[in-house]
Amino acid sequence: MKIIQAIFTIYSLLIFIVLMLVFGLFIVLPVLFSDRAGVVSFFFIRLWAGIWCFLSGFRFEIHGREHIDQNQPYIYIFNHRSFFDAPIIPIAIPQQVRALGKKELSTIPFFGWVVGKFAIWVNRDNPESRKESIPKLIKILEKGISIVVAPEGTRNDTDDLLLPFRKGAFRLSVETGIPILPFAIIGADTIHKRGSFLLSPGKVQIYFSQPILPSLESTVEEFAEKCRNRLKTIILSH
Repeated sequence: MKIIQAIFTIYSLLIFIVLMLVFGLFIVLPVLFSDRAGVVSFFFIRLWAGIWCFLSGFRFEIHGREHIDQNQPYIYIFNHRSFFDAPIIPIAIPQQVRALGKKELSTIPFFGWVVGKFAIWVNRDNPESRKESIPKLIKILEKGISIVVAPEGTRNDTDDLLLPFRKGAFRLSVETGIPILPFAIIGADTIHKRGSFLLSPGKVQIYFSQPILPSLESTVEEFAEKCRNRLKTIILSH
C-alpha cells in the first residue's frame, strides 16, 4: 500500500511541477503591472490548482460562499492542519487574496518566486518579523484586497482541535475595521497526513462562517477568543 501511495505522490507532484511551469509566468506577469490585475493572476492560480486537484483525485465541497461580499475585503482565518491547505485557499475563496507565508518556502526554486508575489514572508519564530508584516498587511487591505492568516501560527500537528491563537490578525481587524471571516477546512489531513510526505486522493470540505465585525467595546484578546470559538463551533458541527 505504501508503494502505491508513493507512486501516486510522485505522479501528483510531477503534475504539480509541470502545471507550475506552464502557468507560472501567466500568474506572475499580471500582478507585476498592478494589484488590480491580480484578478487575472488568480484566474490562472485557480486553473493551476484546479487542474492539479482534478488530475490527482482531490475533491472539494464548499459551503457558505454566500457570506462573502465580493466588494468587501476580509481577514480570512482558518484551521491549519495540513500543507494541502495551500491549494485549497485559492479554490475556495472567490477573491484575490494575499497571505502570510513561512519564509522557508521562499527558498524553493521558482515556486518561491511565484508564491512570493502573493505572500508576505515572515519568520514565525521571530516576533520582530511578525511585527514588520503588519504595516505590509495594512497596505494590502487599504487597496481592497483580502488577506489570509493562519492564527495558530503554524500547522497543528497535535490532537487538539485548535492551537492557541496569535493575536496579530485580530489586532489588525480592530485597527482597520476589516471583518474577520473564519472558514473551516475539514479533511485536508486525510490527503496529506501529519508526519508523512505521501499524498492520497480524497475529499475536503470547506465551511465559511458569517463575517465577524470587530467591536470597540471588546479587547483584542476577547475578539480573538470570539473568533476562535466561532471556528471551533464550525469544526465540531461538521
